[in-house]
Amino acid sequence: MHGNGKSDRSILPRKPSNKATGAPVAAEGVEGRGLAKGNSRQRPQTRTQRRKALMLKLRRIRQVAKKRKNERFTSLWHHVSNVDRLHEVYFELNRSSAPGVDGVTWQQYGENLWGSLTDLNGRLMRGAYRPLPVARTYIPKSGGRLRPIGKPALEDKIVQRSFAQVVGTVFETDFLGFSYGGRPGRSQHKALDALSIGLSRNVNWVLDADIRGFYDAIDHEWMQKFLQHRIADPRVLRQARQWLKAGVLDKGKKIVAETGTPQGGSVSSLLSNIYLHYVFDLWAHRWRQRNARGEVIIVRYVDDFVVGFQYREDAERFLSELHERLNRFCLGLHAEKTRLMEFGRFAAANRQRREEGKPETFNFLGFTHICSVDRRGRFIVRRHTMRQRLTAKLQSMKIELKRRRHEKLAEQRRWLSSVLRGHYQYYGVPRNYEALQTFYQEIMWHWWRALRRRSQKHKLRWKHFCRLCRSRLPQPHITHPYPNQRLRVTT
Repeated sequence: MHGNGKSDRSILPRKPSNKATGAPVAAEGVEGRGLAKGNSRQRPQTRTQRRKALMLKLRRIRQVAKKRKNERFTSLWHHVSNVDRLHEVYFELNRSSAPGVDGVTWQQYGENLWGSLTDLNGRLMRGAYRPLPVARTYIPKSGGRLRPIGKPALEDKIVQRSFAQVVGTVFETDFLGFSYGGRPGRSQHKALDALSIGLSRNVNWVLDADIRGFYDAIDHEWMQKFLQHRIADPRVLRQARQWLKAGVLDKGKKIVAETGTPQGGSVSSLLSNIYLHYVFDLWAHRWRQRNARGEVIIVRYVDDFVVGFQYREDAERFLSELHERLNRFCLGLHAEKTRLMEFGRFAAANRQRREEGKPETFNFLGFTHICSVDRRGRFIVRRHTMRQRLTAKLQSMKIELKRRRHEKLAEQRRWLSSVLRGHYQYYGVPRNYEALQTFYQEIMWHWWRALRRRSQKHKLRWKHFCRLCRSRLPQPHITHPYPNQRLRVTT
Protein backbone atom coordinates (compact mmCIF):
# COMPACT_ATOMS: atom_id res chain seq x y z
CA MET A 1 0.00 0.00 0.00
CA HIS A 2 1.54 3.28 -1.09
CA GLY A 3 0.90 6.15 1.28
CA ASN A 4 2.00 9.76 1.50
CA GLY A 5 4.10 9.02 4.60
CA LYS A 6 2.73 12.02 6.53
CA SER A 7 2.78 11.98 10.31
CA ASP A 8 -0.39 11.54 12.30
CA ARG A 9 0.71 14.18 14.81
CA SER A 10 -1.60 16.69 13.15
CA ILE A 11 -4.54 15.04 14.88
CA LEU A 12 -3.08 15.62 18.36
CA PRO A 13 -4.83 18.14 20.63
CA ARG A 14 -3.00 21.22 21.79
CA LYS A 15 -3.83 20.56 25.43
CA PRO A 16 -2.85 17.53 27.53
CA SER A 17 -5.28 14.74 28.26
CA ASN A 18 -7.45 13.99 31.19
CA LYS A 19 -5.14 12.11 33.57
CA ALA A 20 -7.89 9.85 34.84
CA THR A 21 -9.04 8.50 31.49
CA GLY A 22 -6.21 9.32 29.08
CA ALA A 23 -8.69 10.89 26.63
CA PRO A 24 -7.86 14.24 25.02
CA VAL A 25 -9.69 17.28 26.36
CA ALA A 26 -11.42 19.72 24.04
CA ALA A 27 -9.83 23.12 23.48
CA GLU A 28 -11.98 26.12 24.34
CA GLY A 29 -10.17 28.83 22.39
CA VAL A 30 -6.78 30.44 22.93
CA GLU A 31 -5.74 32.15 26.19
CA GLY A 32 -9.12 31.61 27.79
CA ARG A 33 -11.20 33.28 25.09
CA GLY A 34 -14.57 31.77 24.21
CA LEU A 35 -15.48 30.14 20.93
CA ALA A 36 -16.38 32.29 17.93
CA LYS A 37 -20.04 33.00 17.31
CA GLY A 38 -21.75 30.22 15.44
CA ASN A 39 -19.09 27.58 16.25
CA SER A 40 -20.31 24.58 18.20
CA ARG A 41 -18.34 23.17 21.09
CA GLN A 42 -16.37 20.22 19.63
CA ARG A 43 -15.95 17.09 21.70
CA PRO A 44 -13.03 14.70 21.30
CA GLN A 45 -13.56 11.55 19.33
CA THR A 46 -14.61 8.67 21.58
CA ARG A 47 -12.60 5.49 21.91
CA THR A 48 -15.31 3.53 20.09
CA GLN A 49 -15.18 5.86 17.06
CA ARG A 50 -11.40 5.77 17.04
CA ARG A 51 -11.43 1.98 17.19
CA LYS A 52 -13.77 1.81 14.21
CA ALA A 53 -11.54 4.16 12.21
CA LEU A 54 -8.43 2.13 13.07
CA MET A 55 -10.15 -1.13 12.15
CA LEU A 56 -11.18 0.39 8.82
CA LYS A 57 -7.55 1.23 8.04
CA LEU A 58 -6.45 -2.31 8.85
CA ARG A 59 -9.28 -3.68 6.71
CA ARG A 60 -8.03 -1.68 3.74
CA ILE A 61 -4.49 -2.99 4.25
CA ARG A 62 -5.84 -6.53 4.46
CA GLN A 63 -7.85 -6.11 1.26
CA VAL A 64 -4.80 -4.89 -0.68
CA ALA A 65 -2.60 -7.65 0.76
CA LYS A 66 -5.14 -10.32 -0.17
CA LYS A 67 -5.79 -8.98 -3.65
CA ARG A 68 -2.16 -8.31 -4.60
CA LYS A 69 -0.10 -11.26 -3.42
CA ASN A 70 3.13 -9.81 -4.80
CA GLU A 71 2.58 -6.31 -3.42
CA ARG A 72 5.34 -4.91 -1.20
CA PHE A 73 4.05 -2.31 1.22
CA THR A 74 6.20 0.81 1.09
CA SER A 75 4.45 3.02 3.67
CA LEU A 76 3.25 1.35 6.86
CA TRP A 77 5.16 3.16 9.57
CA HIS A 78 2.63 5.98 9.95
CA HIS A 79 0.03 3.30 10.80
CA VAL A 80 2.31 1.81 13.48
CA SER A 81 3.17 5.16 15.08
CA ASN A 82 -0.38 6.52 14.86
CA VAL A 83 -1.11 8.05 18.26
CA ASP A 84 -4.72 6.82 18.25
CA ARG A 85 -3.52 3.27 17.66
CA LEU A 86 -0.94 3.61 20.45
CA HIS A 87 -3.74 4.89 22.70
CA GLU A 88 -5.97 1.90 21.92
CA VAL A 89 -3.11 -0.55 22.32
CA TYR A 90 -2.29 0.83 25.75
CA PHE A 91 -5.74 -0.17 27.04
CA GLU A 92 -5.36 -3.66 25.55
CA LEU A 93 -2.29 -4.42 27.67
CA ASN A 94 -2.45 -6.52 30.81
CA ARG A 95 -2.67 -4.00 33.64
CA SER A 96 -1.19 -6.34 36.25
CA SER A 97 1.80 -7.61 34.27
CA ALA A 98 5.28 -7.23 35.75
CA PRO A 99 7.29 -4.19 34.63
CA GLY A 100 10.35 -4.44 32.41
CA VAL A 101 13.84 -3.05 32.89
CA ASP A 102 12.52 0.51 33.18
CA GLY A 103 10.32 -0.40 36.15
CA VAL A 104 7.31 1.50 34.75
CA THR A 105 3.92 -0.05 35.44
CA TRP A 106 0.71 0.36 33.46
CA GLN A 107 -0.76 2.71 36.06
CA GLN A 108 2.35 4.91 36.21
CA TYR A 109 2.51 5.31 32.46
CA GLY A 110 -1.14 6.31 32.37
CA GLU A 111 -0.76 9.20 34.82
CA ASN A 112 0.12 11.44 31.87
CA LEU A 113 -0.99 9.13 29.10
CA TRP A 114 -1.65 11.54 26.27
CA GLY A 115 1.57 13.44 26.89
CA SER A 116 3.59 10.22 27.02
CA LEU A 117 2.00 8.91 23.82
CA THR A 118 2.60 12.26 22.09
CA ASP A 119 6.27 12.05 23.01
CA LEU A 120 6.43 8.42 21.89
CA ASN A 121 4.78 9.31 18.57
CA GLY A 122 7.33 12.05 17.99
CA ARG A 123 10.28 9.74 18.68
CA LEU A 124 8.85 7.08 16.40
CA MET A 125 8.39 9.53 13.53
CA ARG A 126 11.88 11.07 13.98
CA GLY A 127 13.54 7.65 14.25
CA ALA A 128 14.73 8.45 17.77
CA TYR A 129 12.91 5.55 19.45
CA ARG A 130 15.23 2.84 20.77
CA PRO A 131 13.90 -0.37 22.36
CA LEU A 132 15.25 -1.35 25.77
CA PRO A 133 16.71 -4.77 26.57
CA VAL A 134 14.20 -7.40 27.61
CA ALA A 135 14.25 -8.47 31.26
CA ARG A 136 14.66 -12.24 31.30
CA THR A 137 12.98 -14.45 33.86
CA TYR A 138 12.52 -18.21 34.08
CA ILE A 139 9.41 -20.29 34.65
CA PRO A 140 9.49 -23.99 35.57
CA LYS A 141 8.68 -26.65 32.98
CA SER A 142 7.94 -30.33 33.28
CA GLY A 143 11.00 -32.40 34.06
CA GLY A 144 12.59 -29.75 36.28
CA ARG A 145 13.71 -27.57 33.38
CA LEU A 146 13.28 -23.82 33.09
CA ARG A 147 11.82 -21.84 30.20
CA PRO A 148 13.24 -18.33 29.61
CA ILE A 149 10.57 -15.63 29.26
CA GLY A 150 11.19 -12.00 28.37
CA LYS A 151 9.49 -9.01 30.00
CA PRO A 152 9.66 -5.99 27.66
CA ALA A 153 9.41 -2.45 28.97
CA LEU A 154 5.91 -0.99 28.92
CA GLU A 155 6.64 1.43 26.07
CA ASP A 156 8.13 -1.42 24.05
CA LYS A 157 4.95 -3.44 24.67
CA ILE A 158 2.88 -0.62 23.21
CA VAL A 159 4.99 -0.27 20.08
CA GLN A 160 5.32 -4.02 19.63
CA ARG A 161 1.58 -4.60 19.79
CA SER A 162 0.93 -1.75 17.35
CA PHE A 163 3.63 -3.17 15.06
CA ALA A 164 2.13 -6.67 15.30
CA GLN A 165 -1.35 -5.39 14.43
CA VAL A 166 -0.24 -3.56 11.29
CA VAL A 167 2.44 -5.90 9.96
CA GLY A 168 0.47 -8.97 11.04
CA THR A 169 -2.47 -7.77 8.92
CA VAL A 170 -0.25 -7.96 5.84
CA PHE A 171 1.08 -11.47 6.52
CA GLU A 172 -2.21 -12.84 7.85
CA THR A 173 -3.48 -13.10 4.28
CA ASP A 174 -0.47 -15.29 3.39
CA PHE A 175 -0.46 -17.65 6.38
CA LEU A 176 -1.80 -21.13 5.68
CA GLY A 177 -4.82 -22.70 7.34
CA PHE A 178 -2.95 -25.30 9.42
CA SER A 179 -0.97 -22.61 11.30
CA TYR A 180 -2.69 -21.76 14.60
CA GLY A 181 -0.17 -20.17 16.96
CA GLY A 182 -0.14 -16.44 17.70
CA ARG A 183 -2.82 -15.52 15.15
CA PRO A 184 -6.02 -13.54 15.78
CA GLY A 185 -9.15 -15.65 15.94
CA ARG A 186 -7.16 -18.87 16.38
CA SER A 187 -6.47 -20.68 19.61
CA GLN A 188 -4.93 -23.82 21.02
CA HIS A 189 -8.32 -25.53 21.18
CA LYS A 190 -8.96 -24.89 17.51
CA ALA A 191 -5.61 -26.52 16.74
CA LEU A 192 -6.56 -29.47 18.96
CA ASP A 193 -9.93 -29.85 17.23
CA ALA A 194 -8.30 -29.70 13.80
CA LEU A 195 -5.82 -32.39 14.82
CA SER A 196 -8.56 -34.61 16.26
CA ILE A 197 -10.61 -34.44 13.06
CA GLY A 198 -7.54 -34.91 10.88
CA LEU A 199 -6.43 -38.02 12.74
CA SER A 200 -9.88 -39.53 12.24
CA ARG A 201 -9.32 -39.59 8.47
CA ASN A 202 -7.03 -41.90 6.50
CA VAL A 203 -4.09 -41.39 8.87
CA ASN A 204 -2.04 -44.38 9.95
CA TRP A 205 1.29 -42.77 10.94
CA VAL A 206 1.96 -39.66 13.00
CA LEU A 207 5.08 -37.52 13.17
CA ASP A 208 5.17 -35.65 16.49
CA ALA A 209 7.92 -33.05 16.07
CA ASP A 210 9.40 -30.18 18.06
CA ILE A 211 12.02 -27.68 16.88
CA ARG A 212 15.03 -27.55 19.19
CA GLY A 213 15.55 -24.13 20.81
CA PHE A 214 13.52 -22.39 18.13
CA TYR A 215 13.35 -18.89 19.61
CA ASP A 216 17.10 -18.91 20.27
CA ALA A 217 17.96 -20.20 16.78
CA ILE A 218 16.10 -17.72 14.54
CA ASP A 219 18.61 -16.31 12.08
CA HIS A 220 18.41 -12.52 11.83
CA GLU A 221 19.48 -12.31 8.19
CA TRP A 222 16.87 -14.83 7.07
CA MET A 223 14.29 -13.01 9.20
CA GLN A 224 14.99 -9.76 7.36
CA LYS A 225 14.73 -11.50 3.99
CA PHE A 226 11.38 -13.01 4.89
CA LEU A 227 10.03 -9.65 6.03
CA GLN A 228 11.16 -8.07 2.75
CA HIS A 229 8.91 -10.42 0.81
CA ARG A 230 5.98 -8.19 1.74
CA ILE A 231 7.46 -5.13 3.47
CA ALA A 232 9.46 -2.44 1.65
CA ASP A 233 9.11 0.32 4.27
CA PRO A 234 12.69 0.82 5.58
CA ARG A 235 11.44 2.14 8.92
CA VAL A 236 9.45 -1.02 9.60
CA LEU A 237 12.41 -3.23 8.68
CA ARG A 238 14.73 -1.09 10.80
CA GLN A 239 12.48 -1.39 13.83
CA ALA A 240 12.25 -5.17 13.49
CA ARG A 241 16.05 -5.33 13.30
CA GLN A 242 16.37 -3.20 16.43
CA TRP A 243 14.13 -5.55 18.41
CA LEU A 244 16.18 -8.53 17.30
CA LYS A 245 19.40 -6.76 18.37
CA ALA A 246 18.07 -5.22 21.61
CA GLY A 247 19.31 -8.15 23.71
CA VAL A 248 18.19 -9.38 27.11
CA LEU A 249 19.07 -8.43 30.69
CA ASP A 250 19.77 -11.64 32.60
CA LYS A 251 20.70 -11.26 36.28
CA GLY A 252 21.89 -7.71 35.70
CA LYS A 253 24.06 -8.61 32.70
CA LYS A 254 23.13 -7.50 29.20
CA ILE A 255 23.42 -10.22 26.56
CA VAL A 256 23.22 -9.39 22.85
CA ALA A 257 22.96 -12.49 20.66
CA GLU A 258 23.48 -12.74 16.93
CA THR A 259 20.57 -15.14 16.60
CA GLY A 260 17.18 -15.62 18.22
CA THR A 261 14.41 -13.43 19.58
CA PRO A 262 13.28 -13.23 23.24
CA GLN A 263 9.95 -14.82 24.11
CA GLY A 264 7.24 -12.82 25.81
CA GLY A 265 6.56 -9.86 23.53
CA SER A 266 3.85 -9.41 20.90
CA VAL A 267 6.41 -9.09 18.14
CA SER A 268 8.13 -12.39 18.98
CA SER A 269 4.97 -14.37 18.14
CA LEU A 270 4.57 -12.54 14.84
CA LEU A 271 8.22 -12.93 13.81
CA SER A 272 8.24 -16.62 14.73
CA ASN A 273 5.14 -17.23 12.62
CA ILE A 274 6.64 -15.37 9.66
CA TYR A 275 9.88 -17.35 9.97
CA LEU A 276 8.17 -20.75 10.09
CA HIS A 277 5.72 -19.74 7.37
CA TYR A 278 8.55 -19.55 4.86
CA VAL A 279 10.76 -22.26 6.38
CA PHE A 280 8.16 -24.95 7.12
CA ASP A 281 4.57 -24.15 6.12
CA LEU A 282 5.03 -23.35 2.44
CA TRP A 283 7.51 -26.19 1.98
CA ALA A 284 5.34 -28.79 3.79
CA HIS A 285 2.21 -27.75 1.89
CA ARG A 286 4.01 -28.00 -1.44
CA TRP A 287 5.58 -31.34 -0.43
CA ARG A 288 2.26 -33.00 0.33
CA GLN A 289 0.82 -31.76 -2.97
CA ARG A 290 3.73 -32.94 -5.13
CA ASN A 291 5.45 -35.83 -3.35
CA ALA A 292 2.91 -37.59 -1.11
CA ARG A 293 1.21 -40.75 -2.40
CA GLY A 294 -1.56 -40.68 0.22
CA GLU A 295 -3.31 -38.23 2.48
CA VAL A 296 -1.23 -35.89 4.68
CA ILE A 297 -2.60 -33.63 7.45
CA ILE A 298 -0.59 -30.89 9.21
CA VAL A 299 -1.30 -28.92 12.38
CA ARG A 300 1.25 -26.42 13.70
CA TYR A 301 1.13 -24.30 16.83
CA VAL A 302 4.22 -22.03 16.92
CA ASP A 303 7.20 -24.44 16.98
CA ASP A 304 5.20 -27.59 17.85
CA PHE A 305 3.65 -29.44 14.93
CA VAL A 306 2.06 -32.80 14.19
CA VAL A 307 1.95 -34.35 10.73
CA GLY A 308 -0.26 -37.35 9.91
CA PHE A 309 0.39 -39.69 6.97
CA GLN A 310 -1.57 -42.42 5.29
CA TYR A 311 1.55 -44.37 4.27
CA ARG A 312 4.73 -45.02 6.20
CA GLU A 313 6.91 -44.42 3.15
CA ASP A 314 5.61 -40.86 2.92
CA ALA A 315 6.29 -40.28 6.60
CA GLU A 316 9.88 -41.52 6.45
CA ARG A 317 10.67 -39.53 3.32
CA PHE A 318 9.08 -36.39 4.77
CA LEU A 319 11.11 -36.69 7.98
CA SER A 320 14.35 -37.17 6.06
CA GLU A 321 13.78 -34.15 3.85
CA LEU A 322 12.54 -32.09 6.81
CA HIS A 323 15.93 -32.42 8.51
CA GLU A 324 17.62 -31.01 5.40
CA ARG A 325 15.08 -28.22 5.09
CA LEU A 326 15.45 -27.03 8.68
CA ASN A 327 19.25 -27.26 8.63
CA ARG A 328 19.32 -24.89 5.69
CA PHE A 329 17.71 -22.20 7.87
CA CYS A 330 19.77 -22.83 11.05
CA LEU A 331 17.08 -24.96 12.73
CA GLY A 332 16.92 -28.57 13.87
CA LEU A 333 14.51 -31.08 15.38
CA HIS A 334 14.62 -32.01 19.05
CA ALA A 335 15.84 -35.62 19.11
CA GLU A 336 13.95 -36.59 22.28
CA LYS A 337 10.67 -34.91 21.34
CA THR A 338 10.46 -36.00 17.70
CA ARG A 339 8.90 -39.44 17.06
CA LEU A 340 7.33 -41.32 14.18
CA MET A 341 4.66 -43.72 15.44
CA GLU A 342 1.79 -45.85 14.20
CA PHE A 343 -1.45 -44.11 15.11
CA GLY A 344 -4.96 -44.20 13.70
CA ARG A 345 -8.00 -46.38 13.06
CA PHE A 346 -6.05 -49.56 12.34
CA ALA A 347 -3.14 -49.05 14.75
CA ALA A 348 -4.62 -51.12 17.59
CA ALA A 349 -5.50 -54.10 15.37
CA ASN A 350 -2.15 -54.02 13.55
CA ARG A 351 -0.11 -53.87 16.74
CA GLN A 352 -2.22 -56.60 18.35
CA ARG A 353 -1.59 -58.84 15.36
CA ARG A 354 2.16 -58.21 15.74
CA GLU A 355 1.89 -58.67 19.53
CA GLU A 356 3.32 -55.20 20.19
CA GLY A 357 0.78 -54.00 22.75
CA LYS A 358 -1.36 -50.89 22.66
CA PRO A 359 -0.69 -48.05 20.19
CA GLU A 360 1.73 -45.35 21.28
CA THR A 361 0.46 -42.01 22.52
CA PHE A 362 1.81 -38.50 21.99
CA ASN A 363 1.50 -35.15 23.72
CA PHE A 364 0.41 -31.93 22.06
CA LEU A 365 -0.55 -28.62 23.71
CA GLY A 366 -0.92 -30.13 27.17
CA PHE A 367 -3.00 -33.16 26.17
CA THR A 368 -2.08 -36.80 25.69
CA HIS A 369 -3.67 -38.15 22.49
CA ILE A 370 -4.80 -41.77 22.67
CA CYS A 371 -6.27 -44.21 20.13
CA SER A 372 -9.68 -45.28 21.41
CA VAL A 373 -13.22 -46.17 20.41
CA ASP A 374 -16.60 -44.77 21.43
CA ARG A 375 -19.61 -46.72 22.72
CA ARG A 376 -20.53 -47.79 19.20
CA GLY A 377 -17.05 -49.14 18.51
CA ARG A 378 -16.05 -46.30 16.18
CA PHE A 379 -12.51 -44.94 16.26
CA ILE A 380 -11.98 -41.70 18.19
CA VAL A 381 -8.99 -39.72 19.44
CA ARG A 382 -9.26 -39.47 23.22
CA ARG A 383 -7.54 -36.49 24.84
CA HIS A 384 -6.46 -36.56 28.48
CA THR A 385 -4.57 -34.01 30.55
CA MET A 386 -0.85 -34.71 30.40
CA ARG A 387 0.19 -36.52 33.57
CA GLN A 388 3.37 -34.45 33.91
CA ARG A 389 1.45 -31.18 33.80
CA LEU A 390 -1.22 -32.43 36.18
CA THR A 391 1.37 -33.59 38.70
CA ALA A 392 3.38 -30.38 38.45
CA LYS A 393 0.28 -28.23 38.88
CA LEU A 394 -0.91 -30.16 41.93
CA GLN A 395 2.54 -29.90 43.51
CA SER A 396 2.64 -26.14 43.02
CA MET A 397 -0.91 -25.85 44.40
CA LYS A 398 0.09 -27.83 47.48
CA ILE A 399 2.93 -25.42 48.20
CA GLU A 400 0.77 -22.35 47.57
CA LEU A 401 -2.02 -23.63 49.83
CA LYS A 402 0.46 -24.06 52.65
CA ARG A 403 1.59 -20.49 52.15
CA ARG A 404 -1.98 -19.16 52.14
CA ARG A 405 -3.45 -21.32 54.90
CA HIS A 406 -3.57 -18.48 57.46
CA GLU A 407 -5.43 -16.11 55.13
CA LYS A 408 -9.16 -15.60 55.50
CA LEU A 409 -11.27 -18.48 54.21
CA ALA A 410 -13.17 -16.19 51.85
CA GLU A 411 -9.93 -15.06 50.21
CA GLN A 412 -8.68 -18.63 49.88
CA ARG A 413 -12.00 -19.71 48.36
CA ARG A 414 -11.94 -16.88 45.79
CA TRP A 415 -8.40 -17.75 44.78
CA LEU A 416 -9.15 -21.46 44.51
CA SER A 417 -12.29 -20.77 42.49
CA SER A 418 -10.31 -18.74 39.95
CA VAL A 419 -7.70 -21.51 39.67
CA LEU A 420 -10.36 -24.19 39.14
CA ARG A 421 -12.27 -22.13 36.58
CA GLY A 422 -9.07 -21.51 34.62
CA HIS A 423 -8.21 -25.21 34.71
CA TYR A 424 -11.67 -26.24 33.50
CA GLN A 425 -11.60 -23.58 30.80
CA TYR A 426 -8.48 -25.07 29.21
CA TYR A 427 -8.66 -28.77 30.02
CA GLY A 428 -12.45 -29.13 29.90
CA VAL A 429 -12.56 -30.97 26.57
CA PRO A 430 -14.93 -33.87 25.87
CA ARG A 431 -13.96 -37.23 27.37
CA ASN A 432 -11.54 -35.61 29.84
CA TYR A 433 -13.95 -35.42 32.77
CA GLU A 434 -12.08 -37.99 34.88
CA ALA A 435 -8.91 -35.90 34.80
CA LEU A 436 -10.90 -32.81 35.82
CA GLN A 437 -12.47 -34.76 38.68
CA THR A 438 -9.04 -35.96 39.81
CA PHE A 439 -7.70 -32.42 39.84
CA TYR A 440 -10.69 -31.18 41.84
CA GLN A 441 -10.47 -33.94 44.44
CA GLU A 442 -6.73 -33.49 44.91
CA ILE A 443 -7.20 -29.75 45.37
CA MET A 444 -9.84 -30.40 48.03
CA TRP A 445 -7.54 -32.84 49.83
CA HIS A 446 -4.58 -30.43 49.89
CA TRP A 447 -6.81 -27.57 51.03
CA TRP A 448 -8.28 -29.68 53.82
CA ARG A 449 -4.81 -30.71 54.96
CA ALA A 450 -3.64 -27.08 54.94
CA LEU A 451 -6.65 -25.87 56.95
CA ARG A 452 -6.26 -28.64 59.54
CA ARG A 453 -2.73 -27.42 60.28
CA ARG A 454 -3.94 -23.93 61.20
CA SER A 455 -4.64 -25.20 64.70
CA GLN A 456 -4.07 -28.28 66.82
CA LYS A 457 -7.69 -28.11 68.03
CA HIS A 458 -9.40 -28.15 64.68
CA LYS A 459 -12.89 -29.59 64.28
CA LEU A 460 -12.92 -29.78 60.49
CA ARG A 461 -14.26 -33.18 59.42
CA TRP A 462 -13.73 -34.47 55.91
CA LYS A 463 -17.42 -35.16 55.09
CA HIS A 464 -18.52 -31.74 56.30
CA PHE A 465 -15.67 -30.12 54.37
CA CYS A 466 -16.68 -31.94 51.15
CA ARG A 467 -20.26 -30.67 51.46
CA LEU A 468 -18.98 -27.11 51.83
CA CYS A 469 -16.71 -27.47 48.78
CA ARG A 470 -19.51 -28.82 46.61
CA SER A 471 -21.60 -25.72 47.32
CA ARG A 472 -18.86 -23.08 47.24
CA LEU A 473 -16.26 -24.23 44.69
CA PRO A 474 -16.75 -24.67 40.92
CA GLN A 475 -17.46 -28.29 40.13
CA PRO A 476 -15.72 -30.15 37.25
CA HIS A 477 -17.51 -29.69 33.95
CA ILE A 478 -16.80 -29.81 30.21
CA THR A 479 -16.43 -26.33 28.71
CA HIS A 480 -15.66 -27.14 25.05
CA PRO A 481 -17.79 -28.85 22.38
CA TYR A 482 -16.82 -31.94 20.44
CA PRO A 483 -14.37 -31.25 17.60
CA ASN A 484 -16.92 -31.94 14.86
CA GLN A 485 -19.23 -29.32 16.38
CA ARG A 486 -16.82 -26.51 15.50
CA LEU A 487 -17.80 -24.45 12.50
CA ARG A 488 -14.55 -24.94 10.59
CA VAL A 489 -11.17 -26.55 11.09
CA THR A 490 -8.27 -26.65 8.63
CA THR A 491 -5.50 -29.23 8.41
